[in-house]
Amino acid sequence: MAMTMHQRARLSRGIQYAVLILVVLALLAIADWPLLIEKVFNPEIAAQQFPGIITTALKNTLIYTLLGFVVGLTGGVVLALMKLSSVAPYRWLATLYIEFFRGVPALLVFLAFGYGIPLAFGFRFNHYVTVMVALGLVAAAYIAESLRAGLQAVPKGQYEAARSLGMSHARAMVTIVIPQALRIVLPPLTNEVILLTKDSSLVYLLGMGIGQYELTKYGREAISGSGAGLTPLVVAGICYLIITVPLGILTRRFESKTDRMKKS
Repeated sequence: MAMTMHQRARLSRGIQYAVLILVVLALLAIADWPLLIEKVFNPEIAAQQFPGIITTALKNTLIYTLLGFVVGLTGGVVLALMKLSSVAPYRWLATLYIEFFRGVPALLVFLAFGYGIPLAFGFRFNHYVTVMVALGLVAAAYIAESLRAGLQAVPKGQYEAARSLGMSHARAMVTIVIPQALRIVLPPLTNEVILLTKDSSLVYLLGMGIGQYELTKYGREAISGSGAGLTPLVVAGICYLIITVPLGILTRRFESKTDRMKKS
């Protein structure tokens, strides 16, 4: 008797699960666990990373991310409004900025503010200012495009109703349109925070004292210790996941909420 399409699909899934289980079991069987524990995640070496990796590296990573996001969000709002402006030069300037900073690697922006500007003009920004500006300039270009899409998604009737109540253009945008647009673009904004968290690892290019280390720099310095192996980098990676996994879950919740709002 021929199998139905549903039965063939179930059989195919069963075979794939069986193959996957066999591959995992084979990898578990052939792995050199003593060597992996010693070189990849040594509990003794991992314990030595604390509390410094939390009180210094994780804290600084969060600070750098927050500073970059504040500048990026502020710049993104301004650029998004310029992109939608009826004044053509504003649109041209916003488009030029967005295309430039979306096309240039963040690495070059860090090098420009960390070394290029000091060499060209003879002065150096404060370390935190450099990080804030470098991360913020790049983030603003991406956030601007997300916000522009969000602003265009807000029904025009909302703006027209505000104007009919006597609100000025600026007040209608700030109190009515922008808050609604921000709710719409919360998922991509949360993703941008995740990207900023990872881009903060570029801070190592600027040179820094121990008290300014972020997670990647802390892990890179720690692996030079005797017998450290990859353990410090693994611990640093886990710390990144402590930040990014909850943000990823938050993003999915925002997306689900946005989908429910669209359907209702």
